[in-house]
Amino acid sequence: MSKITFIGAGSTVFVKNILGDVLTTPALQGFELALYDIDEERLRDSERLLESIKNTLGSTCTVKAYLDRKQALSGAKYVINAIQVGGYDPCTITDFEIPKKYGLRQTIADTLGIGGIFRNLRTIPVMLDFARDIQEVCPDALFLNYTNPMSVLTSVMNTAGGVNTVGLCHSVQVCVSRLFKALDMDATGVQSKIAGINHMAWLLEVKKDGVDLYPEIKRRAAEKQKEKHEDMVRFELMQKFGYYVTESSEHNAEYHPYFIKRNYPELIERFNIPLDEYPRRCVDQINGWKDMREKLFASESIEHERSYEYASFIMEAIETNVPFKIGGNVMNTGLITNLPKEACVEVPCLVDASGVTPTYVGDLPPQLAALNRTNINTQLLTIEAALTGRKEHIYHAAMLDPHTAAELSMDDITALCDDLIEAHGDWLPKFK
Repeated sequence: MSKITFIGAGSTVFVKNILGDVLTTPALQGFELALYDIDEERLRDSERLLESIKNTLGSTCTVKAYLDRKQALSGAKYVINAIQVGGYDPCTITDFEIPKKYGLRQTIADTLGIGGIFRNLRTIPVMLDFARDIQEVCPDALFLNYTNPMSVLTSVMNTAGGVNTVGLCHSVQVCVSRLFKALDMDATGVQSKIAGINHMAWLLEVKKDGVDLYPEIKRRAAEKQKEKHEDMVRFELMQKFGYYVTESSEHNAEYHPYFIKRNYPELIERFNIPLDEYPRRCVDQINGWKDMREKLFASESIEHERSYEYASFIMEAIETNVPFKIGGNVMNTGLITNLPKEACVEVPCLVDASGVTPTYVGDLPPQLAALNRTNINTQLLTIEAALTGRKEHIYHAAMLDPHTAAELSMDDITALCDDLIEAHGDWLPKFK
């Protein structure tokens, strides 16, 4: 029996989407769905949920929860990762509240910026522990990473971890459909091409019947900017740099030096930027979990329809050798020629029985590559800090971060990093 292992299986709703999809897929019947989490109560919830969906669908998969990670991984063909190290309390709170003392505000802080740096630093050691187990008990497994910060963690698993890893993010999947919905345009039959880096990939082409739709998109976006809406940062970036970016405005507000500025508070209002958005989401999710749990288990016969998540489609394509196209995060093996070879890039990939094969993109428009490189700089220095254990590289990563550098002096950045290292305590390894 082949095995699909889900690490972070206490994320019950996400497990329902990803492994519920597996239960609906004929080519994936007969697999063992191995669940692992450090929270036994949430782990058992996920096990119970999947058993119910399995019985409703008549699936021949087996569901098994593990408290031992290595046992859960043993013999796995596919490993799905959806962990969050440190959770909302204490680590997310720390990532937001200490920078506030320096006047540095954030929106999401899970990818770049000072929050993204420290989320990486506490997550990388855990991921490398996974990699060591995988090398021992399932060395040929394909690792499907859903955990942020996507670019850095996918890079570390591929390089330092030696694990065949592809990073998967929702932003590419929903980019065109949500853009067209916001602009009251019909996305039927639209052909698009997206490439860049995670959370800052670019809609390079958008056509229908050979006609470039960008002029109409930009016309409608300019009209929409006259009133408040949730995508004002992305529309502003498109107006100034020429292309639409895949990830949300609340994310992109903190990836650039232009939007969140103490000396220009009117920008927050003008671009409708939701400061402290991620902590609010965390609180809502924590408070809503009890009601959500009751709804999930209201019936012993739980149904599920296949979602748009990539994971089951990737596994199905490999098992059946019927090709499927994804937007995947992979190492830049000459794929985007004006981004560093050390970078993790997000490009179209073909999936079939030979695995995940990235496609060649070539040069991005120079202004887009330049914006990507500002984020890649911080990503690479964060990896350097994690792998060498040298504190100076944490400072370097933060000083090169566009938003942090736009707000704070080098001395303040160093002091902020020291405060965050102290506040994180044992959630971080020791740096020298």
